[in-house]
Amino acid sequence: METIPDFAVFVAVIEQGSFSKAADRLGVTKSAVSRRVTQLEKRLGIQLLQRSTRKLALTDAGNRYFVHATEAVHHVQSAEREAALYGNEAVGEIRVLAPMSFGSRHLVPRLPGFLALHPKLRVDLTLDDRMMTSIDGNFDLALRTGDLPNSAQIVRKLAPLRSVICASPDYVSRHGAPSSPVDLSTRNCVFFSYSDNMDVWEFRSDLGPEEIRVSGNLKVNNSEALCSALVAGGGIGRLPTFVASSFLASGELIRLLPGFEMPSKSLQIQFPSRQLIPRAARYLIDHLVEVFDPELPYWDNEIGLNPVKTKEC
Repeated sequence: METIPDFAVFVAVIEQGSFSKAADRLGVTKSAVSRRVTQLEKRLGIQLLQRSTRKLALTDAGNRYFVHATEAVHHVQSAEREAALYGNEAVGEIRVLAPMSFGSRHLVPRLPGFLALHPKLRVDLTLDDRMMTSIDGNFDLALRTGDLPNSAQIVRKLAPLRSVICASPDYVSRHGAPSSPVDLSTRNCVFFSYSDNMDVWEFRSDLGPEEIRVSGNLKVNNSEALCSALVAGGGIGRLPTFVASSFLASGELIRLLPGFEMPSKSLQIQFPSRQLIPRAARYLIDHLVEVFDPELPYWDNEIGLNPVKTKEC
């Protein structure tokens, strides 16, 4: 009990609504909790609580003290959690940011196995496709794609993220397969709205680079949703192979223009520049490196995609 600060005991009393419930939460006696709160009031020289047989009520001074004391408790808990991440044993929580479709399809299925190996670890995963300029203070590591700010600390490239042009067999039977990129200008295309070149698609072949402006009646902010629209016959779309591979393998989608390659991006790990890499985060990095491949990830290998090296965009 003596290792628990007075302000933390006071916060527990208010959050639990009684001395007895706070005692149960802290694992001590009710009298010990009451004594610590009384000592706190004497030391501060103010009354924090109005006590009655039915309930506890904060005084004005107690209400102001509670706000600051609660923040102090949260800061202490955060400090202890982060300190544990640097210990000799993998303990604590790793806060991770990842792209939505990649995270749900390829990261989340790998986390239960990782956590089974490290039972004292927890992962708090946020999936978001929006490009955030900074992750300082919010995440311990982030899986990011494409160009990042110069201030970003890139530790390791995990895998290439390649894209292919796809459509459903039904769409192809109704409209025909394009024989060259320029044919896409007369087709209905489905767009990924977070792309920085949403309606201008770049291709590379033995003839050199080529940019085609395309148009269509649907855009979505999620690759899985885009894929669903293509499977339903909504048009032609540019899909990352980590989403398209299983649908290409099953025949639900057909790859179009296989002789023309699209620029790829890298999946990279970013850390807050102000922090050292916690030990627990290093365990997760090592686990992901074992799963993915910096040249030919398993989702490309499954569909026999082994393109020549191209300049990343």
